Amino acid sequence: MTLNPPAIPYELAIDSGGDRFPVSGSRPRLSWKPPRSAGAADEEYELQIHIDGHPLQSALTTGHLFVDWPARSLRSGERVRWRVRLGAAADDSAWSAWHAFEAGLFDEDWTAAWITPAQDLQDTHRPPGTRPAHVLRGAFTTTEVVRARLYSTALGVYEAYLNGERAGTVELAPGSTSYDRTLYAQAADVTSAVRPGANTIEIVLSDGWYRGQVGAFRKPAGWGELLAARLELHLELTDGTRQVVRTDTRWTSAPSPIVRADLMDGQITDYLAPAGEQQQPVLVDAVTAPPIDWSPAPPVRRIEDRPVESLTRLPHGAWIADFGQNASGWITLTDLGPAGTRTVIDYGEHVHPSTGDLTTTHLDCQRPGDPVTVFVQHDEVVSSGAVGEVFEPRHTVHGFRYARLERGDVPLDAASLTMRVVHTDLRPTGTFACGNDDLNRLYEVVRWSFRGNAVDVPTDCPTRERIGWTGDYQVFAPTAAHLYDIHGFSRKWLRSVRDDQLDDGRIANFSPDGRRVKLHTDQRLDAMTGSAGWGDAVVLVPWLLYETYGDRQVLAENWDAMVRWVEWALTTARTARHPSRVARSAEPLPHEEFIWDGSFHWGEWAEPKPRAQDGSPVETEQDTPGDPEAWMKTDKGEVGTAFLYRSTTTLAAVAAVLGREGEATRYARLAERIRDSWRAEFLDDNGHTTVDTQASYVRAIAFGLVPEKLRDAAVARLAELVRAAGDHLSTGFLATADLLPVLADTGYSDLAYRLLLQRTYPSWLGMLDRGATTIWEEWDGVDAQGDAHASLNHYSKGAVTRFLYTHTLGLRQAESSVAWESFVVAPKPHPSTRWARGTFSSPRGTIAVDWITEGDVLHISVEVPPASTATILFPDGEQVAAGPGRFRASRRHVVET
Repeated sequence: MTLNPPAIPYELAIDSGGDRFPVSGSRPRLSWKPPRSAGAADEEYELQIHIDGHPLQSALTTGHLFVDWPARSLRSGERVRWRVRLGAAADDSAWSAWHAFEAGLFDEDWTAAWITPAQDLQDTHRPPGTRPAHVLRGAFTTTEVVRARLYSTALGVYEAYLNGERAGTVELAPGSTSYDRTLYAQAADVTSAVRPGANTIEIVLSDGWYRGQVGAFRKPAGWGELLAARLELHLELTDGTRQVVRTDTRWTSAPSPIVRADLMDGQITDYLAPAGEQQQPVLVDAVTAPPIDWSPAPPVRRIEDRPVESLTRLPHGAWIADFGQNASGWITLTDLGPAGTRTVIDYGEHVHPSTGDLTTTHLDCQRPGDPVTVFVQHDEVVSSGAVGEVFEPRHTVHGFRYARLERGDVPLDAASLTMRVVHTDLRPTGTFACGNDDLNRLYEVVRWSFRGNAVDVPTDCPTRERIGWTGDYQVFAPTAAHLYDIHGFSRKWLRSVRDDQLDDGRIANFSPDGRRVKLHTDQRLDAMTGSAGWGDAVVLVPWLLYETYGDRQVLAENWDAMVRWVEWALTTARTARHPSRVARSAEPLPHEEFIWDGSFHWGEWAEPKPRAQDGSPVETEQDTPGDPEAWMKTDKGEVGTAFLYRSTTTLAAVAAVLGREGEATRYARLAERIRDSWRAEFLDDNGHTTVDTQASYVRAIAFGLVPEKLRDAAVARLAELVRAAGDHLSTGFLATADLLPVLADTGYSDLAYRLLLQRTYPSWLGMLDRGATTIWEEWDGVDAQGDAHASLNHYSKGAVTRFLYTHTLGLRQAESSVAWESFVVAPKPHPSTRWARGTFSSPRGTIAVDWITEGDVLHISVEVPPASTATILFPDGEQVAAGPGRFRASRRHVVET
């Protein structure tokens, strides 16, 4: 993060991912951050571009975000260098540093065949979760090379090796996508690995997301039956000629030492198993694959290593390794013991409070009437005794803090164990610290939760389900955007959301959807698809990306999917009614045309259990399997109609940005009618909602559903409900993120802080007091007896961190601002937090806020980046405008107590 912007444009980038170098399509978009001398956001710049060393004519452009490619379309493999300077400046305006990237190998230019391991025909008869990995092998000869690029992809998870050297740093390639429509390739610079003479290429290939197990009930992914890989090695030789090595009929396949590989259940590697001795010709072009593309997201990598914090031997001989942090990844073991030693590793989030042994029963799953699906994260390795042998299970991934290792009487040295933290290599954009150590710890715990759930797609948890639930990300994405640059990561995921959309317009509950609900193969899943708050992610997440990063294209590429979703919801509201309203009136009341109550909704979801007098949670019938049919039939029209209003309002704004004036007018008018219908059905003349829950008031106020004349009454009722609960929340999945901001913005800052700082159930700090290192799925994820419940890494409740930025620190984007062109600094000091400081790397440069209270004086400092403006709002209501540069001021104030 650059606090003091340099005199030249900096942080040049394109809108594509890549491993050690960015890789683009044919027309990448260019972005940079403006120099300190830049004025308006639409400043003129001059671009200088070289393609394969040949300079093009300089181009002038306005703006600095997502600038359209100003030259001819790129061809496969072309290398680009470009730089930029202020175009309207004097002739001596300084150029930026050069930025380099390469065009990928475009789909139409691939000449390699898809190859499938011959042994895979037999593997299709084995249950998912039990299949091995295969080795595909090719050979070639060459002379001295000056440049070598390896382009590769697979239907399955793969690694590529050239002469035994691993290509690139990407893990779990090619990543998680909806494989029927989207497949990404990877590019690696392998120049240093190519030798004059004979060379060998190997691909290690396993089921991965393509054909492995999916979700809590370990159902098989339905993308295809046979694994396959495709690879091209492009060599530039010293004599100026080129050579291409590709997968074809000359390649062979053989079993690998990985005798089981499953992303969910784990990996078993037997270094004594005969591998590479049963070479067979590969099958060629036995699969059908979508066109190959290049991802906009950064890759999954090994992000950091963590040593063992403690290693304990249990009475029965097993070892418990505690790495001190719940995370996603795997263990690397460097001491495998003598030949024949079998080391068994089980992973989990919790140890039993009495025995100290690993326990994972809280992650078991069961549907009413079905057998229990026992949770497993299980690796094994058998040593060959070879010197330097290492076990690193790269064909699986686990969510864990603890590992139990068993290896008989063979000693185990803690120094031989390392936790590899593995997730998408997101660029951090935010920092936060304050004068309250509990809140600082909460901030870090939330960051770890998101990291653990950002393994190529945003997941609900890294253990039990590990799927990209739309509702979870819709809730958390605004918080994630303060923590990391989520632009490319989210664009990639949204493509899967579009790929998985049903023909009738419904959005799948999770994407990529390996269960493929759009094919209507599962009646139960089909009946539970199309929920408010979940499907709305297709509208709300693109709008967040536009507001945060200024990317208009993300709206355009999701427009059709947004419209189809909203139109399906509007039609459903008009044509389907909840039985309670049918009982009230056989004919729909006029306003019921826009009441979305007649289809499935998850509802507020995961509201806390009631509290006993001692503050502990009380188990109720809704916490047990009970009658799922009755729960599904519960009227959730308040939630559905509120989200229908929000998405329709947002769709009108999207249409306006895209220049679709007719649609903007239509959806704005529809939104007004939905709002009026919600008021008629769910709000009385006293400003009280008919369901009278904390969540309903939070939603109504945050979404702008309550008329101004009733707003104070609605807020007062919300505050009354919070106080009646003993200053505890009762909101669930959808409303908790907005609870504290709504209170603080309507005159109840002290109540918001009392909730934030609460330590008894349900509370954020209560999790920390019981040892949480990531946010739990349930408020009592670890109960008073030390027993675990549900997932211990579920980031949705961590959306509270947004309040730390927007209210404790006081930094938020101004209303109607795009890409942080203008922002507001309005801290809410509290006796528990006498100072706060933080930064945000905005698209225009780094914003820094630092404030401290001394007695009754508030001292505040703000760093405003170029092409931005700030409004500093003091607690007494005084507003001060500030332009680029540093702003400092002091004012008297009174802290709420």
